[in-house]
Amino acid sequence: MSDTTHERATPGPSEPGESHLTPAELAARHGLTVSGARPPLTEYVRQLWGRRHFILAFSRAKLSAQYSQAKLGQLWQVFTPLLNAFVYFLIFGLLLGGRGGMEMTEYIPFLVIGVFVFTFTQQSVMSGVKAISGNLGLVRALHFPRASLPLSFSLQQLQQLLYSMIVVVAILLGFGYFPTWTWLLIVPILLLQFVFNSGLAMIFARLGSHTPDLAQLMPFVLRTWMYGSGVMFPIGFMVTERAGGPQWVADVLLANPAAVYMELMRFALIDGPHHQSLGAQFWLLGVGWALLFGIGGFVYFWKAEERYGRG
Repeated sequence: MSDTTHERATPGPSEPGESHLTPAELAARHGLTVSGARPPLTEYVRQLWGRRHFILAFSRAKLSAQYSQAKLGQLWQVFTPLLNAFVYFLIFGLLLGGRGGMEMTEYIPFLVIGVFVFTFTQQSVMSGVKAISGNLGLVRALHFPRASLPLSFSLQQLQQLLYSMIVVVAILLGFGYFPTWTWLLIVPILLLQFVFNSGLAMIFARLGSHTPDLAQLMPFVLRTWMYGSGVMFPIGFMVTERAGGPQWVADVLLANPAAVYMELMRFALIDGPHHQSLGAQFWLLGVGWALLFGIGGFVYFWKAEERYGRG
């Protein structure tokens, strides 16, 4: 090896005072940071706000592509939960007598609202489970706040529900329920449910990123949740009158988040004998569940930010 080549291959002398520093201290001294490191929470929120246009565009793109291969296209956004409601009506409304004393003119809107509102939460959770594991190419190729993905999927489901609400309103008008001031409550109810769904989606996005099999288990968990939330029947009627259970069991089931948001929406839209009043505790529970899961789910997801897409 020539003297010139040897000189080029030999590292130059370090700056004075650097010989005793560890690699971490050297990196800090020269302003170097770990690629993909988790930023502070406030900085993470700022970065997420800066990606708001991406979140909205990504959710719209996913919504448009969801039924792109079907001939009826986006109409399946409404037909799918509507067909589910029809099946539940045949089974619980006619065969099993689960109406709880409601007339058909009240039970059908009750059922349709329950199915559409629960589907909002159900699909947000299922999308959240696959938010990271199903988009590894995007996660590994680009640097962005990973919470953008579960938030995008929750926003996609909110847009889908808003389309579905057109059908809900048509059904309400068809059964003689006309707009009142309580219909304005739809906005805060959906906002609270969206915050709750987003937090829940972020929790399952983190869990699903390390346990892909969770996506196969969740349909069974969500189906059990649906039956325990009074989607197809009044909880109090089925627990205390049909099953002969204690009232506290019905109260516990009514306090679960899915049941709370369904009851709030039914109160806002249905002016029937079973929905003329609603205790303030439902509103407190709705706000409490939204804050607990919205904030808690966000922090839980953020804590694993630097591990997504690795391994």
